[in-house]
Amino acid sequence: MKRRKKLILRMVVLSMSLASFSTVKSKKASTGNYLKKTFFANPADSIYSTMQLDDYGLSKEAFILAVKGWDILKAQGKIVNEEVISIIDFSLPSNKKRLFVLNLQTMQLLFNTYVAHGKNSGSNIASTFSNKTNSYKSSLGFYVTESVYSGKHGYSLRLNGEEKGINDHAFQRGIVMHGASYVNELLANKQGFIGRSQGCPAIPSAQHKEIIDHIKNGSCLFIYANDKHYLSHSAFLQSDKKV
Repeated sequence: MKRRKKLILRMVVLSMSLASFSTVKSKKASTGNYLKKTFFANPADSIYSTMQLDDYGLSKEAFILAVKGWDILKAQGKIVNEEVISIIDFSLPSNKKRLFVLNLQTMQLLFNTYVAHGKNSGSNIASTFSNKTNSYKSSLGFYVTESVYSGKHGYSLRLNGEEKGINDHAFQRGIVMHGASYVNELLANKQGFIGRSQGCPAIPSAQHKEIIDHIKNGSCLFIYANDKHYLSHSAFLQSDKKV
């Protein structure tokens, strides 16, 4: 009889433990869902204000358009890393920190640093853009990050341009994200501008590996400029999908 009571007691304890474990798992899932619902329930301009991105110099239009394109890419099943979005705001001069890497789930600014534009896109401000090979110009629009590799610029990140006629030649042009010695704060402060690339979004060597590891393998990168041709010809931006 005593053995039977002990067995029953053990079964009760086990049952309570399993119930407790299930509750913990449920709370974790609910927390994740809550964060997602909090983001998606708010318009992009509200998120922009909450994250105080204006204080860092990111254009409000750039952020709103970035979220719009990110949402479209996500719906198309092209985004694997949904939490992270990267925005390059070429409406800012090169001596400003114009790369913004954001976690949309936690609403955190992960990185804010310098990024180069193509040498034929302009001097301190990028003003002309191209999708052509050997143009040495930057290409605007939406990209999906691909795999990493080690090439002539060291640790680099492949980028797949998602906009036909705008940046879809990026892969064959060799447009990648990589570190560069000519992209740093010392140059930005000393001469008022940083070096330029052959079209790649080159970033500081001291940070490039950490940034690349955060955004590699299927996250969204949006390169923005207040460029009339791009803004009126991008299929992503002309979509009536609202954010």
